[in-house]
Parts: sequence; structure tokens; C-alpha cells
Amino acid sequence: MTEELPLHYVFDKHLLGSGRGSFTTGTERINMAKKKPASKSKKKSTGRIVLRTGEALVESTEGWSAAEPEVVIGALDGPVGFAIANMIGNQTKGHSKIYAILNCDVQVRPVTVMVSKVTVNSEKYTNILMGTVQAAIANGVLDSVRNGDIPKNIVNDIGIIVSVWLDPSIVNEAYDPEVLFRTNREATAKAISKAMNHEPGIDWLLKNQDSIQHCFHQLAVEKKL
Repeated sequence: MTEELPLHYVFDKHLLGSGRGSFTTGTERINMAKKKPASKSKKKSTGRIVLRTGEALVESTEGWSAAEPEVVIGALDGPVGFAIANMIGNQTKGHSKIYAILNCDVQVRPVTVMVSKVTVNSEKYTNILMGTVQAAIANGVLDSVRNGDIPKNIVNDIGIIVSVWLDPSIVNEAYDPEVLFRTNREATAKAISKAMNHEPGIDWLLKNQDSIQHCFHQLAVEKKL
């Protein structure tokens, strides 16, 4: 005859309000524990993105080719989302806010709003900005999803604001739209990557602070501006 383990008083979860319970043996408790299903592993979460920032510069040999976007990325139910809604509903002459699209009727995800740093007052400038540059930015956003900088499972939950630099001198140049498309596409993806990965990091910045000179400040020091 096997020896029974001591009795233990166990509250039934359905009877907790009444203070009633039932007795169970140690052996029964062990058997119950064995039958308890293993807890499922939780899916790794990317976490909520409140607001991240980044900038980049990509250029070719020509001055008009320079693309220097500044981006803000964050949740649509946070400050970035509120800013996007306000931007679309509060247009300003010379600084229209428009969605990044692959083509008319094809908006990209995450939702991306672009606005010019330069006051637009030229039809040619408008056509370039809302043609080649707009398409380039849209492709840069999708490149960032494809390469993993923006997790695919959050594209409907975050938004991006892109402040766009397009050299005003381009209206007087025989520019190459393919070159302009490439620099803006690469710059957009680069700026997003830096924002999502917090680059440059503070340790790198502190280490290199004294060795980096702002190019236009240096030109001013050298009396070239």
C-alpha cells in the first residue's frame, strides 16, 4: 500500500467569493501540475514608436542633385500622427503638404507626408518636386520596409514626415531626372534608417565632436561665403 501525501486545502477559483474550498492530496496536486499546459511564448514586440528623427545627405557631382531630407517618424496615435493630420488640413502657399505616392492613386505605407523647405513659386520647380522627387521619396520609404528598417507589421500604425530639400537652381539647369531620382530615393531610405536606429549615437557624437566641422561654417571661416 502506497503512502498518500498530506492533505492540502485548495480554494476553488469559482468559489473564492464564498470562502469555500476543497481538500486535495499532495499526489493530486502533483498530477494537476503535470497536466497544466505549457505557457505559450510571446511574440516579440517592436515596441511603440513615439517620435524618432533622422537626416541624410546624398548627392552626385552636380549641385542640383543634392538630396537632404529630414524625417520625423512616429505612431499615428501620437504627436506625429496629429502633426500629419494638421499638415494635410492646414495647407500653406509655397509649402504644400502632399502624400508620397508611387503614382497617382498609389499612396505608400507607412503614410508619408512631404513638404518643401524651399518656398515654391515656380511651375517647373513644382513639377520636379511633385514628380521625380515625390516618386523617389515614395520608393525610399518602401525600400526601408523591404530592408527591415521599418518592420512590416507596423506600417499601418506609424507615419513619416519628410522635409525636402530641392536646390532652387535646378529650374535653370539641364538636370537629369534619373540622377535626381536616385539621390532622393537613397537619401530618404538613409534618413529613415538613421532615425529607426538612433544614428549617429551619442557615444560616436561625443567622440567625434571636435573633429567634425560644419561645411558652410568652414567656408565662412575661410571667407568663401
